[in-house]
Amino acid sequence: MIRLTWVQPEDLVGHELRQAQEEGKDVEAIKSRWLTAGGHLAPPTAGASPTPAGPHLRALAEQLLDELDDATHRPAPENKASLQAVSGRGARVRSALVRHSGEKVALRHRLHAAWLGRAAGCLLGKPVEKLPLEGIRSLARATGNWPLTTWFTEKGLSPELRAAHPWNRRSAHTSLAENIDGMPEDDDLNYPLLNLRLLQRHGRDFTTTDVAKLWLDELPAARTFTAERIAYRNLLGGIEPPHTASHHNPFREWIGALIRADVHGWTHPGAPTAAADSAYRDACLSHTANGVYGAMFAAAVIAEAAAGGGDVHHCLRTGLTVVPPDSRLARAVRHGIQLAARTRGFDDVVDHLHAAYGHHHWVHVIPNAALLAAALTHAGGDFTGSITRAVSGGWDTDSNGATAGSIAGLLAGHPDALPDRWTSPLKNRVASSVPGFDGIGFDTLADLTTELAQERPRP
Repeated sequence: MIRLTWVQPEDLVGHELRQAQEEGKDVEAIKSRWLTAGGHLAPPTAGASPTPAGPHLRALAEQLLDELDDATHRPAPENKASLQAVSGRGARVRSALVRHSGEKVALRHRLHAAWLGRAAGCLLGKPVEKLPLEGIRSLARATGNWPLTTWFTEKGLSPELRAAHPWNRRSAHTSLAENIDGMPEDDDLNYPLLNLRLLQRHGRDFTTTDVAKLWLDELPAARTFTAERIAYRNLLGGIEPPHTASHHNPFREWIGALIRADVHGWTHPGAPTAAADSAYRDACLSHTANGVYGAMFAAAVIAEAAAGGGDVHHCLRTGLTVVPPDSRLARAVRHGIQLAARTRGFDDVVDHLHAAYGHHHWVHVIPNAALLAAALTHAGGDFTGSITRAVSGGWDTDSNGATAGSIAGLLAGHPDALPDRWTSPLKNRVASSVPGFDGIGFDTLADLTTELAQERPRP
């Protein structure tokens, strides 16, 4: 039996009930009908429940998803804001262009460090993805690596601890200290690669439909997850963007769009509004509201860091200027920043964040964006401090580590400024199922990204 994750109707109902409640909608009557019929709430960590529903329950799930779609099509107030903070198409033509060769070389160094940083942060988080906070802390403490300062390792762990907190089964064989051999494939790297192809093919004025066509051409369906998998399925079902983001898609405010934002920031150095506009057009294929705002925030932070002028605190403040200030995303980011600024121990910061946002799914953008902002703030943008804090906070560890590494890499300014223990194991090689990119070097990726950052908008 193929029990495909993130698409089973009987699981989507539970996720949609949860998402609708987070948006402030009243779905108690639908929830009661579902549970009374024998339905279950969403699986807490896994992408699918272990056994399929019977035909009658599955049919009810499809019916309730339609009813829930009707309810969610009446948007909460913040869902109406869309691109209110971005000034429209004119923003796309105002990216800061590199004016002389010295600027180009400096930008290329920053982008090289950002690619390496994204990979290293992602790889650090891969073996502990999905683990509860206590599991991450226990595994690191048992090997003398708490607070985190380097890669996770299995050496020195007792059989009992390994059994209590098993590594991520898909990632451990390529992401523990003793077996890292280049950057293994991960969606946190696949999407930046795919977005390079997007800009190469369509330029800065790409549309959401261009993104959709590119996914169908270049992105294997099995390499998508959560909101992206639903959007992909919707495309195959003949649904057009932006409805792909909302139809039977309870993951529309999860972290997927944020992890696709880096290239939009990298290629708009010093132009955070333009970067946010670019990220918005990408994100609308699969996400709505705070899911989109997370991508816009990240793209703007990265664009400001790519300019090479400000510190991490300035970059985070800039990121907040492109999202609705009263959105749940903006409130969570501000909370993370403020908490990190006034709290000495980062474990205490994390405990407070988990108390405040632990009711969300571990892949939701709200808790992860708050943690990302807190980690960068507490570390002051330091590379090692940023990625280790982001990963040590749990939730979507590889995605948070990746984005923290991208931003901190830009702030470091040069690949040689990143500690060798993080970059040498990458061996200047990334694996990918995106056609044409498997085995590519980070130096080559820096060259490609630098060229795209200089490209003027097409007529």
